[in-house]
Amino acid sequence: MAKKPATHDRIAVLGLGRFGGSLALELIRQGWEVIGIDADPRNVQTFSDELTHAAVADTTDEEALRQLGVHELTNVVVGIGTDIQASIMTTSLLTDLGVPHILAKAISRQHATILRRVGAHHVVLPEHEMGERVAHLVTGEILNFIQFDDDYVLVKTLAPAVSTDRTLAEAELRSNYGVTVVSIKRPGEPFTYTTADTRVYAGDVLIVAGDPRSVQAFASLT
Repeated sequence: MAKKPATHDRIAVLGLGRFGGSLALELIRQGWEVIGIDADPRNVQTFSDELTHAAVADTTDEEALRQLGVHELTNVVVGIGTDIQASIMTTSLLTDLGVPHILAKAISRQHATILRRVGAHHVVLPEHEMGERVAHLVTGEILNFIQFDDDYVLVKTLAPAVSTDRTLAEAELRSNYGVTVVSIKRPGEPFTYTTADTRVYAGDVLIVAGDPRSVQAFASLT
């Protein structure tokens, strides 16, 4: 008899719209067993052949979630966006059911705040975060941008002139610009970790950490 997968190998995605549907498919590609649930039969039909299990159900109905085994899972995603009331009620219900890790999608910062208050462990704002990311990339000074918190980002950028032809210790970037260079890539070579003795040259690509304003200001010196 085949061994039943552990609950941490299974995940439920509640809401199979554009965000939830694409996330569910990516999780399948990564090897997860995915239970997709949506109140709209058309969304369920779209993904029924791709997911481990897809069901039409009201995610604000506790009994429906229990019948589908959602309360037994370690990870559940609330991908509902446009129906804010359903999003909040579903997240609150999952909290009451004791789901250990709830990730929820928000469509505004106010929505995100409420989701955290009712128990979401992690909240994403896909549209907002993508807009912010593009805004940082559009000038060309920043090659890639990852935000981990309001006051901490990682940025990929070409080495500004203020950092070249000297070691990182000599450049004193942390004290002068409030940033830390954590990795460096020379043309034709892979990324390597930096030390105080790492010498930076024009054309090097840097991975820089710090608060958004400091990192943006540093990258603009390119």
